[in-house]
Amino acid sequence: MDTTEQKSAPVCPPSAGRPFGSSSAGLASTGTDAPPLRSKGLSGSPSNAKLPRTSKTQRIFGRQIFPSAIEQRLIASLILALTTVLLYIPVTHAPFLNLDDREYTTQNAHVMAGMHWSTVRWAISSTEKSNWQPVTWLSHTLDYRWFGTNPSGRHTNNVLIHAINAVLLFLILASATGLLWRSLAVAALFALHPINVESVTWIAQRNDVLSTLFFLLALGAYGWYARRPNARRYIAVTVAFALGLMTDPQVITLPFALLLMDYWPLRRLRGPGSISAPHSPKKLVVEKLPWFAMSAAIAVIAKKAAGATETNLPVSIRIENAALSYVKYLGKAFWPANLAPMYPHPMHSINVAAALAAAAAIIGITVLAVIYRQHRPLFVGWFWFLGTMLPMIGLVQFGVQGMADRFAYIPLMGIFVIVCWGVAELVPHWNVPRLVPVAGTMLVLVSLAAALHRQEGFWKDNVKLWTHTVEVTDRNYKAEDQLGTALAEAGGKVNDAMAHFQRAHLYQPDDPLSSLSLAVFEHMQKHYAAAEAGYTHVLAVTNVSRYVKVAQLNRGYTRYALKRYEEAHQDFAAALAEQPDNSDVYRGLGLVAQKRGNLDEAIKEYERSLDLEHTGSGYLLLSQALELAGKKDEAAVAASKARVFMALKPKGGAALVSELLQ
Repeated sequence: MDTTEQKSAPVCPPSAGRPFGSSSAGLASTGTDAPPLRSKGLSGSPSNAKLPRTSKTQRIFGRQIFPSAIEQRLIASLILALTTVLLYIPVTHAPFLNLDDREYTTQNAHVMAGMHWSTVRWAISSTEKSNWQPVTWLSHTLDYRWFGTNPSGRHTNNVLIHAINAVLLFLILASATGLLWRSLAVAALFALHPINVESVTWIAQRNDVLSTLFFLLALGAYGWYARRPNARRYIAVTVAFALGLMTDPQVITLPFALLLMDYWPLRRLRGPGSISAPHSPKKLVVEKLPWFAMSAAIAVIAKKAAGATETNLPVSIRIENAALSYVKYLGKAFWPANLAPMYPHPMHSINVAAALAAAAAIIGITVLAVIYRQHRPLFVGWFWFLGTMLPMIGLVQFGVQGMADRFAYIPLMGIFVIVCWGVAELVPHWNVPRLVPVAGTMLVLVSLAAALHRQEGFWKDNVKLWTHTVEVTDRNYKAEDQLGTALAEAGGKVNDAMAHFQRAHLYQPDDPLSSLSLAVFEHMQKHYAAAEAGYTHVLAVTNVSRYVKVAQLNRGYTRYALKRYEEAHQDFAAALAEQPDNSDVYRGLGLVAQKRGNLDEAIKEYERSLDLEHTGSGYLLLSQALELAGKKDEAAVAASKARVFMALKPKGGAALVSELLQ
């Protein structure tokens, strides 16, 4: 980082006699955020100031290279975007993650239906996945239209959005401060930091990168508005903010972030070391009241949507975990090792002494930031980190995670500002050659790129990712679940998968996924009593639809196998109410009806099952019921169809039917 960087001229015309953000010009030379000299000139520098000498690298054969700020920023933006895309190319070959991805994409009927008004209405009204995110749903709908069941295109879109976010962050800082190299360093840290691999690679987390895009557009529009306030520019901020809120509620902190921008780098807010500002703090807050109201409304909607996943932990535990998490996020910012898509909440086993030490550290840094608030980048960067992280820090706990890398996508921008501006202010006092900070900056970026590449490698394979997660986290039952699922799907390693489901069940006995998986395994082994007990346990501990549907239906089949036909019928009837389009439900009802001697009803249910799905076993059941009912010709037709479908898919077939009719 060149600590003697020249402040580039602003792109847009200045107002009030000085350019947008020109007040940060003193950062490079004085080590403080002292205000610039007043001037009537457009550049904001004294009219008698000596023009800076052009360096050798700025001239070739006597001609200056990139003489304007616009050209400098354009070239820097292109390099930043290209570097980001190239480094993220490996993730475009990653598969769907076996956690949430398909539920957002290729197994979601509304998304697969295409971009119609019915889809738009559903997206606006839906709180599926315990969130209100209509723009996110519509982006997945477009992805399905463009890419079908191929994950590569979806990954590519995430990478492109991330690259755009990095460029927007750079342009916002460069335009506001006039300091190109520091702004580029901040954006490069954001683009290359391995902690952001999760947000970029996880298709189901499209809401992270997309909501941040609208968040940054709102910041940029606010800088435009601040230079010359009017209704049109205010509406531009509002529209970008509204789109962000409709993508993910995490951007509700935007009004708070804009107040920080008023302090620095926009300097619209009076403070120590500032020149006379045109607005009082009260006026700046009132100006943002509509945006605060939008945030409050979305907070209510989000809490209502996520109500089923809210965890009723004591306030003391939530505060302790929040303090620990803030410190852990800082640690991962500076040493991004052992990153994982899921960190379990410590719950009641939280280390109180460590939490108190973490709280003391956070409070101490906050006090220092307030005391030295004349160093505006330090003050703004720190409170940016604290404030934008607040909705995700767990004071209102949703889900089972203690923290998540994806939550740091926006907050760590503040830490990157502190680092880049802080180093630039400190280096002049160290009396080192200019090449040293430049080389140091390059070394950091290359190291981050290497760590980024390593982290991407874990996401190329579900088994590899969850194996890594199990290794770097403690008693992570969710990771054990997902590893078990990945193993079961990867070549049918059922026994290996069961070992992880058993471990998950040991860590969390009320975990529905491991309980359901173990029950299915017992069912496969024809241990019907054990399987029935497992399904009953699942129904007792969860109301999550996807688990309830499987447990209810499968329990019906275990009770049928145990010759408890009345109870089996009750389960099939309950399953029918939730799954009217599931052929297995009608088949179960047909089996029970046949056992009761009601052949007409059995035939009717088998036919309904076959209307939904043509299978060899289904036609065999229908053939045998028709034979018993004396309908020989129809039975022969059904038997012929059974042979055709069993030839296409021989697994199960006659052996399965024989077992079911025992």
